[in-house]
Amino acid sequence: MSGQKTVTPTADTLAEAVRAAKTRGLPPLEKWNPPFSGDLDMHIKRDGTWFYQGTPIGRPALVRLFSTILWREDDKYFLVTPVEKVGIKVEDVPFVAVDFDTEGEGEAQKLTFVTNVGDRAMAGVANPIRVERDPDNGEPSPYVLVRRNLEALIDRKSFYRLVELGTHRNGWFGVWSDGQFFGMIPSNELPGEI
Repeated sequence: MSGQKTVTPTADTLAEAVRAAKTRGLPPLEKWNPPFSGDLDMHIKRDGTWFYQGTPIGRPALVRLFSTILWREDDKYFLVTPVEKVGIKVEDVPFVAVDFDTEGEGEAQKLTFVTNVGDRAMAGVANPIRVERDPDNGEPSPYVLVRRNLEALIDRKSFYRLVELGTHRNGWFGVWSDGQFFGMIPSNELPGEI
């Protein structure tokens, strides 16, 4: 190689590259096309905790910074800067919806979710809610699309609040948000009191 030095990416070099390229709002990841630099020893647990080299990342600002350069292709996740693209592991989905705000009622209701990294997403056509059911025990796992095909697992307390707002429509129990109905469970599978 003509004098080029190969650098192994680290969390520090990635953070430095992001800070250097940072613009207002989210970085334009869709415009960046760096070469794949390998996998980084970083993973995100189902509860939204980010780990680097087996240790939780304890600085929320650093987690937020990394979350802004998270990219998903098929079922693989990457951190992307203008010059590097590194693979990371994600146990389920990268974010957790830890709360939501409600505006309006019935079909005019709007639900805006807040994630563990500070993203806000109003459920609707662009940000649908979906529910997966565990095939063994039937337990629901609700998700909301946050951005760039990245989802947040809706935490238990928020899911219980959604159930309180729920209604029946066309054989489904679910919620309205921004003019869209999101079915969460077939009505005939619910006990009579809901």
